[in-house]
Amino acid sequence: MAVLVMCGVLALVVGGCVCVVWAARGGPRWARGVAAVTLAAGELVRSGSGRNRAGADDGDA
Repeated sequence: MAVLVMCGVLALVVGGCVCVVWAARGGPRWARGVAAVTLAAGELVRSGSGRNRAGADDGDA
């Protein structure tokens, strides 16, 4: 079951990346919407992982 969930997540990520590239080349409106959502989700993941790293680095010193 976990493998199916991970395959689904991977398919969404790949599809989002395809929409980002397609929207950059002037794709349809729905592709630009999916690209915006994908980029926003990427920013959320990046900001969340930065906070986790900063907290983990403080305890190592």
